[in-house]
Amino acid sequence: MKKTPLLNIALSQLIASLGHGDMVVIGDAGLPVPPGVALIDLALTHGVPSFIDTLKTTLSEMQVEHHIVADALSDQSPELAAEITTFGLPDQRVVSHAEFKQLTRAARAIVRTGECTPYANIILVAGVVF
Repeated sequence: MKKTPLLNIALSQLIASLGHGDMVVIGDAGLPVPPGVALIDLALTHGVPSFIDTLKTTLSEMQVEHHIVADALSDQSPELAAEITTFGLPDQRVVSHAEFKQLTRAARAIVRTGECTPYANIILVAGVVF
């Protein structure tokens, strides 16, 4: 049995397979998934699992070099934007929502949560541990 909090097999396998620069998207329930991008669907119902719980658990295993959010996050959901800063993630890059959706096309996977907060989406770019 694993010792870390992440129990989802698909998400754990994804993180174990990442290379430097690979992107993982954690998204709200409404974020579109581009054709050809893998989907790890965790959504059960509105709010379950939450974006924050999913981010926290993912970060328990994933080394992040930098992260990307859409500019609409701080405008539309400032409380969530502020909560993301408490994780101490390195080097935040802010892009337009349209550019954010374009970047998801290159992601290794999108992790769909049950979050219904507007623009509750983040791209985590894998770093290295050495």
